[in-house]
Amino acid sequence: MPFTGQSHIRIARPSRDLAAAERFWAEGLGLSVLYSAKGDGTPGHHDLLMVGAPDASWHLELVYSEGQFTAPRPTEEDLLVIYLDGPVPEEMVAALEAHGGKRVASPNPYWNEWGVTVEDPDGYRLVLCTRPWSNA
Repeated sequence: MPFTGQSHIRIARPSRDLAAAERFWAEGLGLSVLYSAKGDGTPGHHDLLMVGAPDASWHLELVYSEGQFTAPRPTEEDLLVIYLDGPVPEEMVAALEAHGGKRVASPNPYWNEWGVTVEDPDGYRLVLCTRPWSNA
């Protein structure tokens, strides 16, 4: 089957602490845990957490491998942007902060004007954008 606009996308990245990541993404943001597994320590068998919205065409995969650990190396421009098409609820930001997130200013003034940026426990940035995708 060819790649289309409906093809599912997986965003995969390493994590230092899957429990902390789950608190941020599931309890803080409200994503569902779609899958989790405990690896056995052999190559290719790592601890895994997949979060997302069950009806979305994307999900976030976070991995940790004891002894084979690749540390997260996020930059200020490694962003996951969610377009809310309206104001960012302060209770959403408060929940993210209560579950391990840290509100930060973006080096890109566009994101400061049109949203709120929160770092997850691994230092990757989530932008909650007030604009709709069609106007981004």
